[in-house]
Amino acid sequence: MTVKRDLHYNRKEFETSAYLAYGMGEEKMLMREGQFRNPSGCAISGIIDRSGKRMSGQLMIDSIAVMHDRSNGLGGGFAGYGIYPHYKDFYAFHLFYDRESARSETEAFLGRHFEIAYSSQIQTRKIPAITDEPLIYRYFVSPLPRKLADSHLDEREYVARCANRVNVQINGAYVFSCGKNMGIFKGVGFPEDIGRYYRLEEYEGYAWTCHGRYPTNTPGWWGGAHPFGLLDYSIVHNGEISSYDANRRYIEMFGYKCTLQTDTEVITYIIDYLVRKRGLTLQETAHVIAASFWSTIQDKEETAREQETLLRRMFPSLLVTGPFSIILGYTGGLMSLGDRLKLRSMVCAEKGDVAYMASEESAIRAIQPNPDKVFSPAGGEPVIYELYDKESVQ
Repeated sequence: MTVKRDLHYNRKEFETSAYLAYGMGEEKMLMREGQFRNPSGCAISGIIDRSGKRMSGQLMIDSIAVMHDRSNGLGGGFAGYGIYPHYKDFYAFHLFYDRESARSETEAFLGRHFEIAYSSQIQTRKIPAITDEPLIYRYFVSPLPRKLADSHLDEREYVARCANRVNVQINGAYVFSCGKNMGIFKGVGFPEDIGRYYRLEEYEGYAWTCHGRYPTNTPGWWGGAHPFGLLDYSIVHNGEISSYDANRRYIEMFGYKCTLQTDTEVITYIIDYLVRKRGLTLQETAHVIAASFWSTIQDKEETAREQETLLRRMFPSLLVTGPFSIILGYTGGLMSLGDRLKLRSMVCAEKGDVAYMASEESAIRAIQPNPDKVFSPAGGEPVIYELYDKESVQ
């Protein structure tokens, strides 16, 4: 896998984490006293108010903090939807830079392809737990009409390709968020510290997701933290994708590039490809990613059997295998999905207009002690919550 940069990738820190205890003999374990491998980490959580009412990012900080022991300090992040109402018609590009020269080169590129309505450093607060941070900037942009017309692409494809070009071609620059009226905030640290670092209590959104990372096979670095995003899609993921290489080889045939040293990135591209490019519904996409076993499909009623058989035959290389649970964020909604064997936990809950999903029920009860309904979805069963009026946020 081609890797363009290593934004503050600390190999020594990674190697002394519990990573080396994973899948190796005792003689090679380098775990320090007090360290342990958490076989069910990471932590994920999400919330959406289906009425469209906006909520402070502090709620997600409080939720993820309860699951502190599912993380090891090598990654945390948040995605908020509806957080930029004054710039909702512009794509919000969030970028990491290793150095000023990368910023200058990227801003020149953006200036050639977009109208830049506003740009600034993303405001953060210094806290002792977050160190070695890159330069972090934000740009609200709209494609230049002439450039868009000359490209013969629709607007969203044009934006996605421009973000990909920055990530692949400009050393020291990484677009980690590029959707409308949403934004991703992530880095190396425990998630509650990342939330305070980005001052998320000052943001309000109708939906939030968050992630606490416990990397086992891939490094802890700023670009590799979750969520992963493309346009308005964002993914937080707990698990391990054993089918990563097959998934990657297939999806890269359609112009995507997996450069971020983690298996989760490919899920974001799979969903973008299936929903935006192929026009599948979220339910159909779930039947591709977490497809039922053939024996299970044969026992279903005729319509479901025919649909799932068709999807399995059309997209065999996009079946994601291994233990996983994910939360997908998108404009107007959230979806949770677990692997078909339910090897990673997922709990959902509701209270009036507000819906919750998390790795643990405790993370939900930390912010809603008395939900009306609590349930655990079956393996491979998508749970989708959307705004009652999605047009209100578009």
